[in-house]
Amino acid sequence: MKIALAQINPTVGDFHGNVQKILDFTRRAADAGAHLAIFPELAVCGYPPADLLEKPSFVARCEEAIAHIAHETASLRIAVLCGYVTPAPHGSGKHVMNSAALLSEGHVEFVQSKMLLPFYDVFDEQRYFAPARHQQICHFHGQSIAITICEDAWNDKSFWEHRRYSVDPIEELTRHGASVILNLSASPYWRGKRTTRQHMLANIARQHNLPVVMVNQVGGNDSLVFDGTSIALAPDGRVCAQARSFEEDLVLFDTETLQGDLHAVTGPSEDDKTAALLDALTLGTRDYVRKCGFSRVVVGLSGGIDSALVAAIAVRALGAENVHGYGMPSAFSSQGSIDDSRQLAAHLGIGFDVLPIHGLYEKYLETLAPVFAGLKPDVTEENIQSRIRGALLMAVSNKRNALVLTTGNKSEMSTGYCTLYGDMVGALAVIGDVVKTQVYALCRYLNREQEIIPHAILDKPPSAELRPDQKDTDTLLPYDQLDPIVEAYVERYESAERIAASQNIDLATVRTVIRMIERAEYKRQQAAPVLKVTPKAFGLGRRFPIAVKVEV
Repeated sequence: MKIALAQINPTVGDFHGNVQKILDFTRRAADAGAHLAIFPELAVCGYPPADLLEKPSFVARCEEAIAHIAHETASLRIAVLCGYVTPAPHGSGKHVMNSAALLSEGHVEFVQSKMLLPFYDVFDEQRYFAPARHQQICHFHGQSIAITICEDAWNDKSFWEHRRYSVDPIEELTRHGASVILNLSASPYWRGKRTTRQHMLANIARQHNLPVVMVNQVGGNDSLVFDGTSIALAPDGRVCAQARSFEEDLVLFDTETLQGDLHAVTGPSEDDKTAALLDALTLGTRDYVRKCGFSRVVVGLSGGIDSALVAAIAVRALGAENVHGYGMPSAFSSQGSIDDSRQLAAHLGIGFDVLPIHGLYEKYLETLAPVFAGLKPDVTEENIQSRIRGALLMAVSNKRNALVLTTGNKSEMSTGYCTLYGDMVGALAVIGDVVKTQVYALCRYLNREQEIIPHAILDKPPSAELRPDQKDTDTLLPYDQLDPIVEAYVERYESAERIAASQNIDLATVRTVIRMIERAEYKRQQAAPVLKVTPKAFGLGRRFPIAVKVEV
């Protein structure tokens, strides 16, 4: 059987657009001689649909879309396996199920629903879906097919040390005589996940001595980025077919000859991981802007490395003509920072304007003088400058119908080294899940062939430039010491004692950083959506109370 892995980029709720993609890719697959075209999990409606699933009209449109796909592909010599939403059985306690339909000759020939419903990190499928009560083999084109949906493949007892579920759908299906394992996925990206996913699927193939085919969604939906990287493996775990990462693709795989299209090969090197991270941020930015109905963005350029990276990502995502930078110097801004921003804009080919804020800042101080009388200057005056800049960017955003991209990194968002309603203003936190040391790595990667990020930006000590001679290290640890603490505490939930021991850092210092992280929760819950590129990002996948006393 020739299988087409149809890796598409759906938009949540865009039934017309998603169905057209499915039909277009099916026709291409039929022209290539495929017998079956497989699409991602919930391809008809997009993933994750969240509370849209509570609307009966949304569920009805899913079923209408499947019927339309079946009708439109009836004359083609190809079947379609596609993810969608079905009503749940009466008495199941939920309204819907996460399902996959096999469409052939104009009819729905077989439906299999998802059995394992994830309820961790960004996933809350148990909130919406009823689980499948059993799994069945699907017989098609002389094959006994095990149809699974995403999480159904993530519970192999020989791969995972700690399993989340008591059953393994793949194990059960193979006991019933499956000859090939198919998996429809919407598996979000995080750094290193492509390799983990491949190793897991290869282990399943070897364990059951069967071909494994996984088709993954690609594209950005809000904070989540889906990398695609759809893959087909031989029974010995060898990669026979693989789609590109971070773009739509169509690849073929023959279950008899075990031959297929290799459009990409995932590598484990740091360069490959950095390239993938950059591609993920680019795709996430592009899809967020465009799927929200915009085409242009604005970025505040401070002369620092974070805003430089965000601007470079925006240009990769949207084109230079759709990105505009604004320098907003105060009396504390160095001429070097203004010059560096101008040079960056020239390298990127974007428009650049300077909006000085010193006069506005003086007016603020003049207005506040009566209520500030007798009080010493402190961080308040620094935050005023940041909030002036945020107001200016939002004014430009309104006037030019362009989204503001925030430029704060994960190190800053973790410790609260950011200003609410100031530099946190904007529609999307592009690098909010990227620690500062990784920001430098991304910029060096961008500069590997030619200077895009000016070397002066890379070389100078990080500074918010909100007071004379300010440096980030006045408030924070050096980033090469801070970032391992942030990653250990935020992403892995390690204790202060364990972090201190593993990083060889003074325990009191670690506790100080942790207290900063805990105190900043109120800021993060008012922040723009953060593109998730690590196992634990701020946002949907990390839910903590604001009013809480935490023992460190």
